Amino acid sequence: MDKVDVVVIGAGVVGLAAARALALAGLETLVIEAEAAIGTGVSSRNSEVIHAGLYYPPGSLKARRCVEGRQRLYAYCEERGVAHRRCGKLVVATHANELPQLDALLARAAACGVHDLQRLSAAEALALEPALQCAGAVFSPSTGIVDSHGLMTALLGDAENAGALLALRSPFLHAARDGSFWRVATGGDEAFELGARWIVNAGGLSAQAIAHHIAGFPAAAVPRRHLAKGHYFSLSARSPFTHLIYPTPVDGGLGVHLTLDLGGQARFGPDVEWLDGDVPIDYAVDTTRQAAFETDIRRYWPALPAGALQPAYSGVRPKLSGPGAPAADFVVAGPAEHGVPGIVQLFGIESPGLTSALALADDVLACVGLLTK
Repeated sequence: MDKVDVVVIGAGVVGLAAARALALAGLETLVIEAEAAIGTGVSSRNSEVIHAGLYYPPGSLKARRCVEGRQRLYAYCEERGVAHRRCGKLVVATHANELPQLDALLARAAACGVHDLQRLSAAEALALEPALQCAGAVFSPSTGIVDSHGLMTALLGDAENAGALLALRSPFLHAARDGSFWRVATGGDEAFELGARWIVNAGGLSAQAIAHHIAGFPAAAVPRRHLAKGHYFSLSARSPFTHLIYPTPVDGGLGVHLTLDLGGQARFGPDVEWLDGDVPIDYAVDTTRQAAFETDIRRYWPALPAGALQPAYSGVRPKLSGPGAPAADFVVAGPAEHGVPGIVQLFGIESPGLTSALALADDVLACVGLLTK
């Protein structure tokens, strides 16, 4: 049986960042991916925003890795020529009764180490974005956008240059302990088995299912998965905005916000639709939600032209908390946390996972004993 040091399950942005870090540390690394291309799941069905770290509880893994990851991501994109733009973001209170939420956001961000936010009056916000309607805003100059596919391509290139290999169309089937190794089996057109000293589960939406197919891994150490679908609509007209525009956060998400791609095209979303986790995921955009989108958008952009929205795409977020519950933290768990040798589990890697990817990769290194965090 062929053997490697590490099998990384999942070629999304966090899996590829982990594979890059492991390969650069000198470990023989294989990435297995069920789909025919990298990053077809959570990593490519999002807003492609580089988050500053405003929203997360101080001290949480999300808060710490977002702040660290943002700084490292900007530096990495500069170094590797990955397309990105530090365009800034306005979080807006559309009515006076939302202004206390902005003050709370400022305090939480400062506690998380984000100190470049600016509190703006309505007049100051409109000076930046004349098409905006609001009672006040917070400006985040460190928020940006990134070409997520270009980022993943760069991470894969670094990993492969360091000796890592990628196997596409190779879904994980199961793993069982075989002496000092794990015997890992894949399916697909070219099914194979191999031995690995370490398994890193970066399966995203499938992370819980993968964990349940690792023999001897305790079910109690696998958190329940909650799925939240988010729809996106694009703007057919030219956008009057040059910054990202976010409303105050809502249950399960950050509200229907306006983001820009690197060409300046505006898109809106995501909303939040809680899914039954037992049914297959359908990525079709529900066009009946367009009217609700228009209502939400006109709270901060009253001049949205009628009929200017068109269905774009949707994504599904692998959450660890359900409707009405406080947002759960990322989980990165190694043997010290769950007691099973040779296994690193990543659960609930939703937003800001893209921003946090390089920092989370160091958490994986720490789990396998190559780094102290």
